Amino acid sequence: MKRHAILALSAAALLQTTVHARDSLGVFNDWGAFRDPASDAAPLRCYAIAQPQSGGATLRYATIAFWPASRVRGQVHVRLATSLPPRSAIMLRIGSQRFALVMRGTGAWAANAQMDAAIVAALRSNQMMSISAGGVTATWGLRGAATAIDAAALGCAGR
Repeated sequence: MKRHAILALSAAALLQTTVHARDSLGVFNDWGAFRDPASDAAPLRCYAIAQPQSGGATLRYATIAFWPASRVRGQVHVRLATSLPPRSAIMLRIGSQRFALVMRGTGAWAANAQMDAAIVAALRSNQMMSISAGGVTATWGLRGAATAIDAAALGCAGR
């Protein structure tokens, strides 16, 4: 059931992008990894993705993305169901570490590449993460996160 939910999540999460073939790189416990091949309309990208175990009505999914053409590696992104009011706080917590994410529309990102790297390192060594936004907290299991991130990185390596 979890595998089907992650595959459905990947398809639903990316409906706003150009439609083209999506390659499954694997489903690893709570996380999946996918590659969107390059096309005339979009560059190659690979990503690990998971939906929250709770709080999914507001916080839809989290991804760790790789965009070789833009030299982006391990970019953290969280998709919300709706935009939050300006200056809303969105806080990601992994273990004892806290990261203030930056809101843009219905998405939230790490403030910079160094924060992306710190978040990915924390994901690799913890069991759960939570994100609080707009008075709602969602939690994600991290089983399989490291493997899904590695699969996404390899899916776009050397390209």
